[in-house]
Amino acid sequence: MKAFAVDLGGTHITVAVVEDRQIVASQTIGQPPAAGLRPLLPLLAATLRDLSNCSTRGITDVAGIALGFCGIVDSRAGRVQSTNGKYPDAAEIDFHSWSRENFDLPLRLENDARMALMGEHYAGAAEGFQDVAMVTLGTGIGSAVMIEGKLLQGKHGQAGSLGGHVPVVLQGRACTCGGEGCAESEASGWALPRLCQSWANFPQSELAGQEINFANLFRCAASGDPIAKAIQQHCMDVWVATGVALVHAYDPELLVFGGGVMRSAEVILPYLQAHIPGRVWTPWGKVQIRSARPGNESALLGAIPMLSTSPSDVRTNVR
Repeated sequence: MKAFAVDLGGTHITVAVVEDRQIVASQTIGQPPAAGLRPLLPLLAATLRDLSNCSTRGITDVAGIALGFCGIVDSRAGRVQSTNGKYPDAAEIDFHSWSRENFDLPLRLENDARMALMGEHYAGAAEGFQDVAMVTLGTGIGSAVMIEGKLLQGKHGQAGSLGGHVPVVLQGRACTCGGEGCAESEASGWALPRLCQSWANFPQSELAGQEINFANLFRCAASGDPIAKAIQQHCMDVWVATGVALVHAYDPELLVFGGGVMRSAEVILPYLQAHIPGRVWTPWGKVQIRSARPGNESALLGAIPMLSTSPSDVRTNVR
């Protein structure tokens, strides 16, 4: 099967042509304008057409479009329900009509973390597992859950997808969701500059004179910067707490960490593997902890299983 895949992230859009377990071609569209998603739709359609030239048959052999969105999604209705400030017009867009008008193709819409978990289950670290929780570390912190081989969605589309808003610090930093001390407000891409600026003696850090992002944070920590090392430690402890919460909430046999931050998996993964198991109560055995195998391409590879299954293949509750 061949499909168009669209990963609508918090700061960029990645589009791809995917065939079975291979990404044939992909392209990233830079930071989206504050105006929202609608002005980007013509560019998105043009990019997909350009990528389709990688196939000698154009779009005639494309099964459909799989679109992952960085917000709360009702995949059964094919609508964005809430954006939390990202692409504020997305809830008003009829993506199915857009797909039909531009390509005459069916479209499946899903939360981006759920799409990433589908990609991991199909061709990644979760292949062969039926009970999995996934955490995506990027601009925000997303999560997704699979129970007995089915994605968990819930009545309102929120089940399993708000792991980034589990409180991990009492009276912590304000979050965009309205809470305080959420994992996302303490250790995500958008929160990192605020975290650093409030850190004691941060102006003395090597990181203070650079763009504040996780790549630079981990590089400065590796070079021995004590302030960068302390901030890195704080973030990894937050991710440990997030993993513990998901294990206790959903009873997975496997916990997968993905997203752009996991480009530093050689530092992050051993820490997670060393500190999560001792903090969870799993009398049945030891939960496995892995990094996403396709890396930051998990959501794109999720296009094939998304288009191969029905929106009804989700769990609305846990018995």
